[in-house]
Amino acid sequence: MEPAAAGDSEPTPVGAQGPESVSTGDSHSDELGRTLNGRPLSVRDMFRVGIGPSSSHTVGPMRAGNHFARKLACVGRVPSRVTIELMGSLGATGKGHSTDRAVLLGLGGFLPESVPVAVVDTYMEKVAEARELSIQGVGAVPINLERDVMFLPGKILPFHVNALTITAFGEDGNAIAAGTYYSTGGGFVSEEIGEPEGECRVRQLDSSEPEAAGPAPYPYTTAKELLKLCERNGLRLSELVMANETAALPADAVESYMDTIWQTMDECIKEGCQASGTLPGILRVKRRAGELNAHLTRTRGDDPLAGMDWVNLYALAVNEENAAGHRVVTAPTNGAAGVVPAVLAYYLRFVPDAGVEGQRQFLLAAAAIGGLIRNNASIAGAEVGCQGEVGAASAMAAAGLAEAMGGSVLQVENAAEIAMEHSLGLTCDPVAGLVQIPCIERNAIAAVKAINAARMALWGDGRHAVSFDTVIETMRQTGKDMLSKYKETSQGGLAVNVVEC
Repeated sequence: MEPAAAGDSEPTPVGAQGPESVSTGDSHSDELGRTLNGRPLSVRDMFRVGIGPSSSHTVGPMRAGNHFARKLACVGRVPSRVTIELMGSLGATGKGHSTDRAVLLGLGGFLPESVPVAVVDTYMEKVAEARELSIQGVGAVPINLERDVMFLPGKILPFHVNALTITAFGEDGNAIAAGTYYSTGGGFVSEEIGEPEGECRVRQLDSSEPEAAGPAPYPYTTAKELLKLCERNGLRLSELVMANETAALPADAVESYMDTIWQTMDECIKEGCQASGTLPGILRVKRRAGELNAHLTRTRGDDPLAGMDWVNLYALAVNEENAAGHRVVTAPTNGAAGVVPAVLAYYLRFVPDAGVEGQRQFLLAAAAIGGLIRNNASIAGAEVGCQGEVGAASAMAAAGLAEAMGGSVLQVENAAEIAMEHSLGLTCDPVAGLVQIPCIERNAIAAVKAINAARMALWGDGRHAVSFDTVIETMRQTGKDMLSKYKETSQGGLAVNVVEC
């Protein structure tokens, strides 16, 4: 099967400050603190189809490899050697997250939203056996995976802890092309474009916005601004987000995208519910969703807590598929991919009068909440721990459910705040660097938490003591203070206290 054609256009600068790039100091918050072309992040940014097990360690690096292949093709020379340096968290847990395979797939011309699972499952073995890599648009290049793919956890670049550098060398040993990329969470990728005056400068590569898209009619950067816009214009949260979406694309295109996202989520749930056996990796984790699905189907909900059991099932099914490296929806990351689908499936199955309209309202509200978290803090476990992944997903799902159930703007914001507040301090400590323990169960717990947060918010009138903006800022500060061993390095927490084999 032919590799998918590259779907992203030439790199798009970040921010609303014109065609130049963004410079930054010791974190990526300068980049993420700005919207793209004056627009809030869209539903197409926050929900994207990819493969497991990680958006930052698999999806992002694959996109980086794909971008470099196109860059190298423009050079017009076939290199004699290509090296890949995986740094920081990518170096620490890259083996367990299949980061090396992801970069190689990207160099081969594949993209996470379209690469066949059958190709993913056998790619590394074929490259290792052939001792060469076919780079899309360039040709076959000799490669020694043990020598040319380097895991460098101790090498931290200033812009972001998830960094990789790809270098192509000519016959004379000199570099003919090089690129340094940063995978900043959720599959987002930025490229380093030089260091004028000693500052690292980057540009984001994967904006979802059409080139002709103008400014959003309702721009916002904080939850406070979002609430004021809704109040001032008499709009529900999902209505305001949809108005921003349709300023860039026709309404039917936006609705079709959201329907495809739910269809992909639903298919992932179904696949996970039918699968059995053990997940890949040395932990030999047994899949549980299939047995739980059979039990719930057999008992048909006789247990008064069956509703919660189904939510657990949906989340487990998705994250077992993610751990297997199969197709999932990044929501807002792959490690947290089970939360939003589980709560949305709960809504469609258990809430009276649920339907397509509520399903779309759910995704629009969830996207707005996820965008606020990403722009004002982070959704990368390597930067702020799992509070930025599962915590963000729980807040998104809580807001989505409250919106779909007719909640006011204040109630929706309150639902997100409750879920995020009670995820503060959550560490990212994957055992053996695999997105399995505690990640899979953590999604199920967060999904139930999201439903409870939405219910609590809908009890009241939306007024509450702690704002969502305050919780986001608290999460950012907590992540900054968190020791690096608790941020997707597998150097602390359960990762060092659980026997791997």
